[in-house]
Amino acid sequence: MATILVVEDQEEIAALVRFKLRSSGYNVVLAENGKVGVEAAQKNRPDLIILDVMMPVMNGLEALKILKTDPNLKSIPVIMLTAQTSEMEVVRGFEFGADDYITKPFRTQEFIARVNALLSRYKKESDS
Repeated sequence: MATILVVEDQEEIAALVRFKLRSSGYNVVLAENGKVGVEAAQKNRPDLIILDVMMPVMNGLEALKILKTDPNLKSIPVIMLTAQTSEMEVVRGFEFGADDYITKPFRTQEFIARVNALLSRYKKESDS
């Protein structure tokens, strides 16, 4: 069973995401900001990270930079889940190493489909 780290400062969204992921058979670890998220990734080495952008202490792009420069974490796929919808923000997320970008509000079935597809793709790549 895959473990997914959800880094989200809004409790309601974190609870919704955790519920949908657990209902889909995933283990979920929550972190409330980028700094705690990076520490949780280092401790738990999840299979996937879902990362908000706008958070206190350390924002998601700063956390993404750290994750993608850490040799032990850089291969973990990352989905940005954020209210930032401008083209420039989306492009920045991809430039920093995000694998997918989902904007809030999001449709839960599509969200789970993207999680499943990304995990499936990375599993196939690591098996090769």
